[in-house]
Amino acid sequence: MIRTVRRMSDLPRPGVVERLSSTPSETEIDAWHAVVTAAHRHDMPAGVPGPGRVETAGQLRVPAARSRIVRLAVPAPGGDGDGYAGVALIRLFEDDVNRRTAWIGRLAVRPDQRRRGVGSLLWHEIRAVLERERRDSVSLELEIGSVGEQFAKERGFECGLQLVLYVQRIADEDGGEAGDEAGDEIGAPELPDGYRFVEWTGVVPAANAALFAGVRNAMADAPMGELDQQPMRWDAESITAAQRGFVERGGHLFTVTVAAPDGTYAALTEVGVRSPGDLRAQQYETAVAPAHRGLGLGRAVKLRMVQLLRAQETPVREICTHVADDNGPMRAVNKLLGYRPERSVGIFQAKVK
Repeated sequence: MIRTVRRMSDLPRPGVVERLSSTPSETEIDAWHAVVTAAHRHDMPAGVPGPGRVETAGQLRVPAARSRIVRLAVPAPGGDGDGYAGVALIRLFEDDVNRRTAWIGRLAVRPDQRRRGVGSLLWHEIRAVLERERRDSVSLELEIGSVGEQFAKERGFECGLQLVLYVQRIADEDGGEAGDEAGDEIGAPELPDGYRFVEWTGVVPAANAALFAGVRNAMADAPMGELDQQPMRWDAESITAAQRGFVERGGHLFTVTVAAPDGTYAALTEVGVRSPGDLRAQQYETAVAPAHRGLGLGRAVKLRMVQLLRAQETPVREICTHVADDNGPMRAVNKLLGYRPERSVGIFQAKVK
């Protein structure tokens, strides 16, 4: 039964898992955000920025592309004003390639509520949802060596893809350019003759959507390890919906592509700022179409992105990106651009049946 909570005093008794509606109230969002920020401060290394409230509200209210979202929460014990003890967000893919799998976008328990069965209660309900939805597997991202990894392994999860999170510093604390990592030392972006940059902020323009979808599909050969989840296939409609969804969640999106001499798009990079005022941006995709590899286009679009972020006068000071251990070409590009490894993460998968 779906229930929408409007006042903190309306929160039901602990020991049960509540399924929130698709339009959670401000009170629910505040309670959810309190859990994820407390967990982040407790679990993550110092200096790793936590989620902003705009990001939290957007994730709860606006589903990702070609997906449905299930929102679960366990109320905290104690009475009025105590909020949630734990929360979980499940993404149920609806594209043809991934219809039999799912993604846990959030599974967090308040530090002062741990070792009380809250995580197990949420996991039990997650499994029930996945079984009802006829999903064969589910994945989530975890820090290597964290308590989350231990929790997941005890419930049958195995690491299917190991990644390293890299960070590129693009500005100093006062907003000045960080030249030693992303400035004059590595030069300005250069393109081969006949190639040109095409870029935009926000949602892809209609005239660019089909071309953008075409080069985005170059990600189809990205390493996916032992995971059931596979890269989505894109067309003009779905790629537009994906970028529109990010903007509707309150984020700022920046896209740089390279047009080839024949007019098709040869490369792309996409960076998002999930909450206004965030100092760290997330690089979501960088891809080069197979016919155009070896020309330095991956490096060029990333350099042009740094220029774009500076020109827009955003508060962004650094860009982070995930790279698979076996993605040698992208690791080489990032090294040239001054990215530094911050921490190791893994995509862990469990079979549902």
